[in-house]
Amino acid sequence: MKFQIEDVTVYFPYDNIYPEQYSYMLELKRALDAKGHCLLEMPTGTGKTIALLSLITSYVLAKPSNPVKLLYCTRTVHEMEKTLAELRFLHGYQVKELGPSAGILALGLSSRKNLCVNPRVVSAENRDSVDAACRKLTASWVRAVAIENPDIPKCDFFESYEKAASDAVLPPGVYTLQDLRAFGKQKGWCPYFLARRMVQFANVVVYSYQYLLDPKVAGIISKEMQRETVVVFDEAHNIDNVCIEALSVNVRTQTLDGASRNLSRMSQEIERLKATDAGRLRAEYNRLVDGLAQRGDLLSGDTWLANPALPDDILKEAVPGNIRRAEHFLSVLRRFVQYLKGRLQTESVEKEGPVTFVASINSQVGIDQKMLKFCYDRLHSLMLTLEITDTDEFLHIQTICDLATLVGTYTRGFSIIIEPFDERMPHIPDPVLQLCCHDASLAIKPVFERFQSVVITSGTLSPIDVYPRLLNFNPVVSRSFTISLTRDCICPMVLTRGSDQLPVSTKYDLRSDPGVEKNYGKLLLEMASVVPDGIVCFFVSYSYMDGIVNSWHESGILKEIMKHKLVFIETHDVVETTLALDNYRRACDSGRGAVFFSVARGKVAEGIDFDRHYGRLVIMFGIPFQYTLSRILLARLEYLRETFQIKEGDFLTFDALRQAAQCVGRVIRSKADYGMMIFADKRYSRHDKRSKLPSWILSHLRDAHMNLSTDMAVHIAREFLRKMAQPYDKSGAMGKRTLLSQEDLEKMVNGVEEMVF
Repeated sequence: MKFQIEDVTVYFPYDNIYPEQYSYMLELKRALDAKGHCLLEMPTGTGKTIALLSLITSYVLAKPSNPVKLLYCTRTVHEMEKTLAELRFLHGYQVKELGPSAGILALGLSSRKNLCVNPRVVSAENRDSVDAACRKLTASWVRAVAIENPDIPKCDFFESYEKAASDAVLPPGVYTLQDLRAFGKQKGWCPYFLARRMVQFANVVVYSYQYLLDPKVAGIISKEMQRETVVVFDEAHNIDNVCIEALSVNVRTQTLDGASRNLSRMSQEIERLKATDAGRLRAEYNRLVDGLAQRGDLLSGDTWLANPALPDDILKEAVPGNIRRAEHFLSVLRRFVQYLKGRLQTESVEKEGPVTFVASINSQVGIDQKMLKFCYDRLHSLMLTLEITDTDEFLHIQTICDLATLVGTYTRGFSIIIEPFDERMPHIPDPVLQLCCHDASLAIKPVFERFQSVVITSGTLSPIDVYPRLLNFNPVVSRSFTISLTRDCICPMVLTRGSDQLPVSTKYDLRSDPGVEKNYGKLLLEMASVVPDGIVCFFVSYSYMDGIVNSWHESGILKEIMKHKLVFIETHDVVETTLALDNYRRACDSGRGAVFFSVARGKVAEGIDFDRHYGRLVIMFGIPFQYTLSRILLARLEYLRETFQIKEGDFLTFDALRQAAQCVGRVIRSKADYGMMIFADKRYSRHDKRSKLPSWILSHLRDAHMNLSTDMAVHIAREFLRKMAQPYDKSGAMGKRTLLSQEDLEKMVNGVEEMVF
């Protein structure tokens, strides 16, 4: 269907549209017109992706004079592929309506591990090894030697890509990672380097958050992007954590030992170079005298990671004289590593700010702030001069230089925390030095400044006013949408006590109470006997899940549950968890029914959907607060209180409830779906906790379902399931229109009919 939103004709590839999709497009268009940023919360399963893509691509078609580029950021490769598949469907419709003039170039960009087609390279086990194997075949100096000596291996795909030069282009179309690999194989070109070059010319690029938020990657991939760009962060409820991780560094004893090995190898290489080709070291020295700003002479294929500090904070001046010579620089790094080894030998926890840390480095080993600031760039330059290709071997020294550069660049928003052991296992010494970033707005600030519109969207952004304070920006639009349903297919309940009327909670003083554990077990047992197919349970932590499952096993509750359904458990191991999920789905498909035990901050809570019969009920045991004694968290809370006036309790509750909402939101993935959500903790009945849940959950939470015991919850579940089993009219004939056709939209716009939502 196609319809008008003010001056834009929107091409939407389906015959009907949900009312909330239409409202979402209106708000999005307001933000694009104002060239500002926006926050939009849209319930899961209401077609958020297609609404976004339809509006933005139609907006570009309507205003060809200043074409806008779309950067769509997802969290996982699976989400990237889903987005590109939607876009391909939409693109096909637009071309059918408008002819070839609607043609666009859209592609996904991922790491070499996901794009490489050279079997020798891609067989390496992890991402860093694949990158290094690629460099061994494609670095400019390797290829220069290979011209004279044909026995040296090269990458045929990269060679033919280089040979094609400017002819190596992608024809218009939508390319998933699979398509890029197939195209590369067919043409004999390297898909990874082709995609990286085409990113500058593409109308739509889909890639991971890190490509924009992590300065090391963004400095290479995203620095060419034009200002007329719309950036979309999808599923962005955890965006503040992504920003913080991008600027945080952990150093353990193993890192320092590895760094010492790296330094020995580099000094051997320098000695070898002095004997064979001293001119190369001299040329590097001269280049450093001229300053790092004139580094345009490096080949783009050879650059490997950009500076870990943000672009505006990098100095455009010459490298300090005392680290220009390679051997002097290595001795500075040796002293720094030695200093860090000394700091890790502490018996007690130490916490200090970057300024104190830098002063202590200066007084003890004579390395000043300016030298620290240039460590990363100086290392990068030296690696290129020494022509080192196995970059995966040098990850340790990179980490140390990361730390040095960040400490030398920033004075606020960071803490250095040194812990001699993990609090939860105090008898095992495992010293770690952590540079923790507390200010999420640091990493995302360049994105807000460089691009005209940034859209932050997710199913759980409540309370929506916290995000502008955390990320320090002013949205022109911030809106939370509710879900329009023909029948009440979501049934949230707050369970505060067991059938013996004792309160249930995972509060620290009640958590290991045998009465609470028994009541939780009874709740699951009763539900397993009533609810068909799949039940998903989320616990607050792995340790709590282990404890409660053991206690259920000893008391025989687990055996009783197994009579009704099979039980599967998420573990720390990704392969085991994937296998458990697979078997859980098979048990649901075969009619045996299953229960899946998962952790609120684990792998499953974020990206796995339990739609249709895979999740008819989700139980959230407790409120998933972060480990509140974590020193990193305490330092961040202190910073948020002082800088953004966000109270500790408010932030912890906000963080726990967005996680809980994310977990329970897994069961509803479309409007035809139905599911129940049980919040099993007496604290959910308090208004200050409950009010932080998304509005689309709260609008279905009735007063009668607020303060339930186990037997009342079972009764409600029976009634709800009986109601859901009845046939119903999907289009909503009873005055509740949840699917709008083109005529309905035209009537709405002309104001002929007042519609009931």
